Amino acid sequence: MKAIQVSQLGGPEVLQFVDLPVPEVKPNEALVKLAACGVNYIDVYFREGRYKTTLPFIVGQEGAGIVQSVGSAVKAIKPGDQVAWSGALGSYAEYRAVPEDVAVPVPQGVNLEDAAAAMLQGMTAHYLSHDTFKLKAGDVALCHAAAGGVGLLLVQMAHNIGARVIGTVSTDEKAKLAREAGADEVIIYSKADFEAEVKRLTDGKGVDVVYDGVGKDTFAKNLNVLKPRGMLVLYGASSGPVPPVDPITLSQKGSIYMARPTLAHFTADRAELVMRSSAVFGMIAAGKLKLRIAHKYPLAEAQQAHRDLEGRRTTGKLLLIP
Repeated sequence: MKAIQVSQLGGPEVLQFVDLPVPEVKPNEALVKLAACGVNYIDVYFREGRYKTTLPFIVGQEGAGIVQSVGSAVKAIKPGDQVAWSGALGSYAEYRAVPEDVAVPVPQGVNLEDAAAAMLQGMTAHYLSHDTFKLKAGDVALCHAAAGGVGLLLVQMAHNIGARVIGTVSTDEKAKLAREAGADEVIIYSKADFEAEVKRLTDGKGVDVVYDGVGKDTFAKNLNVLKPRGMLVLYGASSGPVPPVDPITLSQKGSIYMARPTLAHFTADRAELVMRSSAVFGMIAAGKLKLRIAHKYPLAEAQQAHRDLEGRRTTGKLLLIP
């Protein structure tokens, strides 16, 4: 089979298009022929060595496809089933032996490319809006990077709940995408100070929650735009890690809360994983969640996909097609 392997750590050039044996399934695994592989920043972290694993390895965490065979201990999956997953390293390949406990069923009405595109970012948007800070109608939410992969889905979910959504983006083009997704107001942070604009838009009251995957560049001002007892939800740090903060600062800013969640803790058991993925797929099938697949690359062009991802040349999801 064809796969993308990393034998030494580094830039996109270390992504090698190679021939490898089709994996043999262990008793708890299903052999899946992939229809699409999701491209995510975590793949860059593994490629660079920020996240550790043994060399050589097949990169990629997310995919969807059709089950070819199953191991002797597999109970809930059978050949011919459509499944998807995230968090299973080795997914940039034509075939992947996927542990049964991470593979979820893809229902009728959701195609496999959408399934691969929705797993990591869709479930992230879901736990942010439905659990970490459980939005309700009338809440005011500030969503940074509102035209990003998670941002576009988070804005749609928040809008569907009935929250007022204020998004931040870098360009006019991205502002249009955020508005189409349901943002009530959009701040182009390259043209205006988001702290001043949020205070203006809320008559100085602030927002109930800030969803932030940016980190260092937005952190300090986030604390200034929250209502008393509001919550800052840091789910990423694309601009770098935030500086240390004395907990007394949270009291001084209005007894605010701060959370640093991660998807793994919101899909920790099989029941929750299936519930969350089913909720996301249900939104897609019902037309309530629209995915923006920015580009599809042949598997052999994984290097270019990584260059485009890191260069911020795309909006929405990138897929590799084996």
